[in-house]
Amino acid sequence: MDTFDLSLLNGFQRDFPLVGRPYAVMAERLGCEEGDLISALRTLRERGAVSRIGAVVAPRRIGASTLAALAAPAERLAEVAEVVSGLAEVNHNYEREHAFNLWFVLAAADGARLDATLERIRRTTGCPVISLPLREEFHIDLGFDLCGGRRWHERSAQAQEPSPAALGDAQRRLMAALEDGLELVPRPFARLALRCGLDEETVLAQIRGWLAERLLKRFGVVVRHHELGYTANAMAVWDVPDADISAVGRRLAAEPGVTLCYRRERDLPHWGYNLFCMIHGRARDEVAERVGAIAGAHGLDGLPHALLFSRRRFKQTGARYFSSGSAAHG
Repeated sequence: MDTFDLSLLNGFQRDFPLVGRPYAVMAERLGCEEGDLISALRTLRERGAVSRIGAVVAPRRIGASTLAALAAPAERLAEVAEVVSGLAEVNHNYEREHAFNLWFVLAAADGARLDATLERIRRTTGCPVISLPLREEFHIDLGFDLCGGRRWHERSAQAQEPSPAALGDAQRRLMAALEDGLELVPRPFARLALRCGLDEETVLAQIRGWLAERLLKRFGVVVRHHELGYTANAMAVWDVPDADISAVGRRLAAEPGVTLCYRRERDLPHWGYNLFCMIHGRARDEVAERVGAIAGAHGLDGLPHALLFSRRRFKQTGARYFSSGSAAHG
């Protein structure tokens, strides 16, 4: 990746300009023309390095979501993955090294729809399915720091109990329209406003408000780590005593190299782990060494644990709480 692309991707995952012509502001900061910046973003999106430009919704603020996994026979895995990826409620779908070999994230407008989707997956695939809802967040999606800094970790390592947000009809229309991300046109918020029957300034004010009240974790460029060279992706899990997990989770969230860290509900007797930590790196040995160092530094070595490297990515898109959208694989 050249210096311009790195500056573009690392500089605007957060603090995206919420103005009528955001790409013009970004171009001015990077010393280029608006049209050239839009072309660069389009190229990065076509290459797969950029998933979309838009909102990352804070967990448990709207709708319902869960991390789920199923155990598919090896000879049926691709077939089962295609069925799961074909559902609009599924936004991430990965093969991982475990008996539960297919891991996916679901989001829906409410718990009833989420449960119905899980039951549909069980019935359609005939595979055992576990569901692991989020219970406490320690570090979740303030961006993927391509320069290895700590600023995003320090800002995000604050566990806070969220409160569900009630959205009106206009807000739900805007949230649904946002799920596809911004278009690469000079006035993307005006185009977005047209799609949901609002005006541009109302849309901008609402997005600013959602960020201020932390309904949105961030608004900006959403990257795909694999296409940027971070091809070793591992989910480290531990069974931590419930009385200790909040303190341990907050410490892990501040560790360099930790991209996600959260507490999830166990699904006994099939799944006994409650602390989840995502590590991305450029090589498998690098990631395994980092997980070992973290475990040793925080007294986790003696606890039940597992390290699940990803093998294949079947789907990676933004979460869809209110729109059916495209179920195209990312």
